[in-house]
Amino acid sequence: MKKHGILNRHLSGALAGLGHGDGVLVCDAGMPVPDGPHLVDLAFRAGVPSFAEVVEGLLEELVVEGATAATEVRQANPAAARLLAGHFPRLELVPHERLKELTAGARLVVRTGEARPYANVLLRCGVFF
Repeated sequence: MKKHGILNRHLSGALAGLGHGDGVLVCDAGMPVPDGPHLVDLAFRAGVPSFAEVVEGLLEELVVEGATAATEVRQANPAAARLLAGHFPRLELVPHERLKELTAGARLVVRTGEARPYANVLLRCGVFF
């Protein structure tokens, strides 16, 4: 049994299979998930786990070379916008409809229990060397 890091076996296994350039969408409970990407649904109750908790945990495990979020996050969810800006100084912002389109090309979707709007980010995996 692992003693630290991500303990959820489905998520841990999915992360181990990612490679350079793969997309990982971390999303709120309301984001539509298209057929195609592998889905790990962590949602338990509204707000649990939070978007911030999941993003922070994933960033401890993954090398991320880029991130994309919805332009609407700035106005509708300032807390999520601040979190993303703090981690991704070159955060790419696109309209929410475009982010939903990009999700179809993701390798993995991690659904949180977040109940605040536009708490979604598409991470692009990098390499550790």
